[in-house]
Amino acid sequence: MLYYLGQILQNYWGPARLLSSYAVLITIALYAGYFLAYKLIPKFYDRLPQDRGREFTIKENAEAAKGKPTGSGIVFISIFVFICFLIVPMTWTRAAIILLTWCTMITGFLDDRSVTSWGEYLKGALDLIISVGTSLILYYGLKSLSPDGLVRFWLPFVSNQIVVNPIVYVIICSIMLWVSINTTNCTDGVDGLSSSLVLLALITLGIIFYFILGHVEIADYLLVPHFAAGANWAMMIFTMAGVVMGYLWLNAFPSHCLMGDAGSRALGFFIGVCVMISGNPFLFLATSSIIFVNGGMGLIKVFLLRFFKIKVFENIRFPLHDHMRKNRGWSPTQVLVKFVILQVLITTVLIGIFFKIR
Repeated sequence: MLYYLGQILQNYWGPARLLSSYAVLITIALYAGYFLAYKLIPKFYDRLPQDRGREFTIKENAEAAKGKPTGSGIVFISIFVFICFLIVPMTWTRAAIILLTWCTMITGFLDDRSVTSWGEYLKGALDLIISVGTSLILYYGLKSLSPDGLVRFWLPFVSNQIVVNPIVYVIICSIMLWVSINTTNCTDGVDGLSSSLVLLALITLGIIFYFILGHVEIADYLLVPHFAAGANWAMMIFTMAGVVMGYLWLNAFPSHCLMGDAGSRALGFFIGVCVMISGNPFLFLATSSIIFVNGGMGLIKVFLLRFFKIKVFENIRFPLHDHMRKNRGWSPTQVLVKFVILQVLITTVLIGIFFKIR
């Protein structure tokens, strides 16, 4: 809305043209997201459900969280949706993704406020339905933008783009989204940890979309496909980064509130979508490898044991942040700082490899 308003008003007042600048709109979105989340989340503390102690986590973590307002994701994800529709130029694909992010949040919030947990299988089924539906939307959205109607991946170590079969794309995308939702959810167990790692992922993706994929000359120099809508997606990404910053200000150890499944599931979904939109599924390793290891290895461990009776990682507690606290004696602050440092190191080297060794 602001983008189109700027185009109209610049005919009457010159400075209004700034509202058509992607850089200006990204800045507005980032700051608006931060201030609205920071100011509005505390106003809903008495209306949010209270944490009842988290499943599958060490006792100290559960007791520290118990009684705090949870499910604050419903506030900052709703703020994200509002700002996106206010600022970002819309297409049916972007509008659908924004609404699906909100729907993913709602499924988490309903579980947050439920007296009894919905259970792994119900949540997993809902995640799968959302993931498959989103995959179809992304495929046909990217197909409509392609000059020849084909959807392609650009991959590490390969300079040529690879055409992706529709069925293969839907399978890969569905797995990516499901994994991203659940690993991000599992990482939400130490104050500030999940949101800090998500914030790093969002900033990395925002830079990639705006400065690399969205820039004709840089994309051409790095032998990656130019994505004309890169700046528009960067606006959405930095809007999400802004609301996460506002939440993180309140969630930093010791936290005043928790995002709950409402926040973690929606954030995981959105990161997965952005990775798939980038055209390189391996970017998930660059943006979210610590999230994947921290939460995903536990999912693999449970899956192998439950369905194949195969025992792996028997001496390691998952999520990994619980192992570091219980078995290594790390404090919550040590877990946060060290995990963030590891992610920065991994992101730096993998981004260099993915974009330069091709």
